[in-house]
Amino acid sequence: MNPVELLRLVDSLHREKGIDSESVFQGIEAALLSAARKHLGATEGFVVQINRETGEIRASDGEREIDPAELGRIAAQTAKQVMIQKLREAERESISHDFTDRVHTVVTGAVQRFEGPNIIVTLPRTEGFLPKSEQIANETYHIGERLRAMIIEVRAVGTRIRVVLSRSHPEFVRRLFEIEVPEVGEGIVEIRSIAREAGYRTKIAVASRDPRVDSVGACVGVQGSRIKSIVDELNGEKIDIVPWTDQTDTFILKTLKPAEVESIHLDDTRRHALVIVPEDQLSLAIGKRGQNVRLASKLTGWDIDIKSRPKPEEKARESVATATPETAAAADASAPAEPASATPEPAPDATPEPPPAVSATDPAPSPETPPAPPPIQPPETPASSAGENK
Repeated sequence: MNPVELLRLVDSLHREKGIDSESVFQGIEAALLSAARKHLGATEGFVVQINRETGEIRASDGEREIDPAELGRIAAQTAKQVMIQKLREAERESISHDFTDRVHTVVTGAVQRFEGPNIIVTLPRTEGFLPKSEQIANETYHIGERLRAMIIEVRAVGTRIRVVLSRSHPEFVRRLFEIEVPEVGEGIVEIRSIAREAGYRTKIAVASRDPRVDSVGACVGVQGSRIKSIVDELNGEKIDIVPWTDQTDTFILKTLKPAEVESIHLDDTRRHALVIVPEDQLSLAIGKRGQNVRLASKLTGWDIDIKSRPKPEEKARESVATATPETAAAADASAPAEPASATPEPAPDATPEPPPAVSATDPAPSPETPPAPPPIQPPETPASSAGENK
């Protein structure tokens, strides 16, 4: 091979495939050495060297110089196969090293094809693998669609390097904030904690290292421009931004927003918090299917129980409904005695006066039936004279 063409080939592989030039030279030397030993019966003292500056190939067996052209066509084919294998191995190592250094960073690709529920994404120099478990539940994907995801693992599968991607990992949200919010990318605003249920809701706690910078305002942006781009990337996933504080009770109160909290009782030994809220705020504090309190617990690292305080009228109704004969007797016993009446009461052995006598012919009065009216007497007929009767 022409030394100039050899150097051009090595440089092209280095730029296009990202393979180190030294690895290419070593692969060519190994290929020529294997062909010489197989077809020329070369001994262990056979050596092949390539000048890295001029591209000149020098082969020797002990003191005897050997022209590489003596190897012949078959030996050249063997050398080619060995060289291709060495180059592929070097390319795999280069890809693995490149993407291993980029774990937990965001990459952009295009949906290439589907393998069952999994998605194969086109990436520079290789393919990305987005498994079903790392996809957002309510998302749909189409071939050729642009896709942004985070690298979570790089592993060798057979002769290929598999780059595992994720869109549901909580760190994916952190990386998006680092891209969209300059203060987060520069470290002025720090994301202290993240709790996420992919596709539904995310809570993040932020703190500013510069007292002149508002951590929440920097993440939201002017008229919500920064947070809107992140929400759009996550297909409408809700994001709650909470200011970080070292005071546990205040931090828990802020993580349960927008619900209003009346009081918080902390148990430091068990890292347990009992939160009391008004009756009309209970469902808001718990959230849909317990989502709000669950994310708040993950964000703070405390077990949170939420209870409601009943209204005063409900307390009164409950006290009346739970009254028992024992409590009633106790209440009667504790009631003050009534003062004695000035009018003497009759002795218990006094004989009451008998009721007035009622005649047997008198009709018995009926309380239900009113008294009958007096009978109407017919008009009297005057007596006729004897002459008229005749």
